[in-house]
Amino acid sequence: MCGICGQYNFKHQTPVIRETIEKMTQTMVHRGPDDEGYYFSGPLGLGFRRLSIIDLKGGHQPMSDQEQSVWIVFNGEIYNFPELKTELESYGHVFRTRCDTEVIIHGYKQWGDEVFNHLNGMFGVAIWDERKKRLVLARDAMGIKLVYYKEEAGTVHFGSEIRPILAAMEGKPEIDPVSLNLFLRYRYTPSPLTLYKGIRKLSPGTMITYENGSSHIKRWYQFRPVPFSPPKTDHQAREELLEIYKKAVKRQLISDVPLGLLLSGGIDSGLLLGLMNLEGNSWPTFTVGYGKTFKDDELPDAAETAKIFSAQNVSVELDEGTFEAALSKIVTFLEEPVSTSSIVPMYFVCQRARQDVKVALVGQGPDELFGGYIRHLGVRYGSYWRVLPDWLRNPLSIAINALPRNETLKRGVYSLNIPDRMQRYQYVFSIIPGGTIDNLFRDGVLPPNAGDKVLEYWEDLAGLMENTDELGGFQFLEIRSSLPDELLMFADKLSMAHGLEVRVPYLDREVVEYVERLPAHFKVRNGIRKWLHRQVCEDFLPKAILRRKKRGFAVNVVDKWFQDSSSKKMEGFLLDNNSLMYQFLRPQAVQQLLKEHISNKNDNYKILSSLIVFEEWLRSLQMS
Repeated sequence: MCGICGQYNFKHQTPVIRETIEKMTQTMVHRGPDDEGYYFSGPLGLGFRRLSIIDLKGGHQPMSDQEQSVWIVFNGEIYNFPELKTELESYGHVFRTRCDTEVIIHGYKQWGDEVFNHLNGMFGVAIWDERKKRLVLARDAMGIKLVYYKEEAGTVHFGSEIRPILAAMEGKPEIDPVSLNLFLRYRYTPSPLTLYKGIRKLSPGTMITYENGSSHIKRWYQFRPVPFSPPKTDHQAREELLEIYKKAVKRQLISDVPLGLLLSGGIDSGLLLGLMNLEGNSWPTFTVGYGKTFKDDELPDAAETAKIFSAQNVSVELDEGTFEAALSKIVTFLEEPVSTSSIVPMYFVCQRARQDVKVALVGQGPDELFGGYIRHLGVRYGSYWRVLPDWLRNPLSIAINALPRNETLKRGVYSLNIPDRMQRYQYVFSIIPGGTIDNLFRDGVLPPNAGDKVLEYWEDLAGLMENTDELGGFQFLEIRSSLPDELLMFADKLSMAHGLEVRVPYLDREVVEYVERLPAHFKVRNGIRKWLHRQVCEDFLPKAILRRKKRGFAVNVVDKWFQDSSSKKMEGFLLDNNSLMYQFLRPQAVQQLLKEHISNKNDNYKILSSLIVFEEWLRSLQMS
């Protein structure tokens, strides 16, 4: 895991300035404390910071083939590189290292852009074809790694983070009102947008090429889930998924440096530990908690899980004072605001893990793959609501909308009534009706239909999900949108803030592509979420662990602290007409949301906390 950056003057071909690339690269020292490197070729410059994980002596980047015809800077890990190396050697390719980076170089020479479809791993990569004067930027299929870029006046700057792009710019970029609108709807900014006007991030599974003075973006990952024929039996699905899990975990344990696990008290990371034990023992595990005074504290549960599997367990205990003191700093690390309390425990557990290991596995993914959230119940059983006769459904809708608060239920009922599939999913993702968000903006700030921009970005996904059922289609979008743009984004930023590589075995391509071919009854059955995943867990976990309440690093505790922190800032931020957010938003409209929330008319906590995070982010920009 590393940090990459670069510049290519693809239209005017003027030489890059070395000092610019060096300045960009130095903004990512935290991502790669072990080594740095540069490559320059006229209008192109590449910069690199390395966190050494595999082939510690031979993995220096930028790396090239022997002829120096193809150069690469690469952030991530390719888990199937040993198999690919053997295959490429059979075609006559000669390797000089045992590093996964070199596999991409020879793979590109053998297959061209199709190389990405051969890779099972996580990556943000830049490939320079010296002979063709062609630059390729690509992001992995699941979007575990990030690639940001900015095109202006025939030049592209890119990086693993936004910092190197800002370092190359003169002045500060403007805020994009469309992106702000979408952030307030979803609590994160969907790809390919960022809150900075002109700075974009590649969507998962996409690539952009610069050649002959122009750029072209396309989706290289075109997986189209088709249901198994004949359908899997319960026994088949359980046995096959278990074998796929075993192979995924084994692949992702490859490392030349110490490796551990971020362990909660739940089944997802517990199963990972059980699977890791098939390949070794005494794994170091790291857990964040809040003390025995909180009933949702996970430290005892995680310690018990670690003991069952003879693993080491290190606990990190946070208090509310630490939480409040760190929140603003963590928002700055993220570069893009994300309105979720989970960022704080993630930051501190990664900080502690890095003292003992360089690589940690994490249990993200099963909730999105198998339907672990409450919203999945609505999507799974929404068809029953839609077939109700109008004479019954309409008065029920009116009664639900008349309830005080209960915003999640109201949004769910509204979204289930929308006939168009993609629009229906759009509203399920949203935390508040789009009209309410649009009404917050000052006149003339927001272009028409700004909130529907996300539908344009999903357009090329619609055909790929045509064979999925209702729940499968929603999850198809989750894996390619909300998961990478929110959870995976902050996992990357907050782990790499400490020079820790985080791996996500449940998002192994083989796992995802198998699960996406399964029908909904394997995911949510008789109201039980993550049904098939739980069946697999029964082979490894005792019943005491299986019955535990889902806590996810005890976010209920942190949510309470987040609400307390937000409440303290509501008057200072939202009632102050000089707050920076009011360059874009109408104070009266925002303050009306606050009034409704305080009076208990509506539960506006999520949108109000998003506004506070946005204001914190704006103030951090002003200070920098």
